[in-house]
Amino acid sequence: MTTWVLLRGLTRDRRHWGRFPEAFSDVVADAHVVALDFPGNGARNRETSPLSVAAMADACRTDLLQRGLRPPYHVLAMSLGAMATVNWATRYPADIARCVLINTSLRGLSPLRWRMRPANYPTLLRLLVFSSPENAEAAVLCMTSRKAARSAAVLDQWRQFARAHPVRRANALRQLVAAARFHAPAAAPSVPTLLLASRNDALVDVRCSRSLAAAWRLPLVEHPSAGHDLPLDDPEWVAGAVAKWLRETAD
Repeated sequence: MTTWVLLRGLTRDRRHWGRFPEAFSDVVADAHVVALDFPGNGARNRETSPLSVAAMADACRTDLLQRGLRPPYHVLAMSLGAMATVNWATRYPADIARCVLINTSLRGLSPLRWRMRPANYPTLLRLLVFSSPENAEAAVLCMTSRKAARSAAVLDQWRQFARAHPVRRANALRQLVAAARFHAPAAAPSVPTLLLASRNDALVDVRCSRSLAAAWRLPLVEHPSAGHDLPLDDPEWVAGAVAKWLRETAD
């Protein structure tokens, strides 16, 4: 079995993957899927979120070792989780056999206005200052999804997650600071990497993934209609794209 580690983005946790882990296991052969929470999110919401992406990567390494799971790992991550994966693969290349990065952005390769679309600034400010964790979920879903945003069932689930394990405002801010401070390494990690991106991403401009692909000469596959939360909007497409890449690069 191959250990596939799943890492989510800002203030999200392993429950937000929805049915993606099952869809992924159905398509990718011999995949043992392990979804982790960053400190401050999900089951770890009482912990303090690190102020650096490197510390988030270290927390993931420690978590896996405590579970008795030894490297090398395959990692599929999106947004902030993808930043942590880049840092992890750069500092500990022997840990990671392959990685899939979804809708991420790196300082130094993309301008701020691409990394976080300016139209979202007022909403993010309201979420950080005024909104309760439960009420914020509708706004987050609207910003990150093009399809599931219309699903009352998904929104109800996310609100249940927020009630059960609310993310403290201070932790949300610390994660935002960590993401803003993270800078692209001088060179691409020496790990086989696939980029997936959404052309209709309303949060992070798809040009961030295109710039990363060009700078590091990585394969990029774009979804024509999904939003930022690509695994939520089209889990089968993501699983299929990864399975195809694995077959094409098997040697």
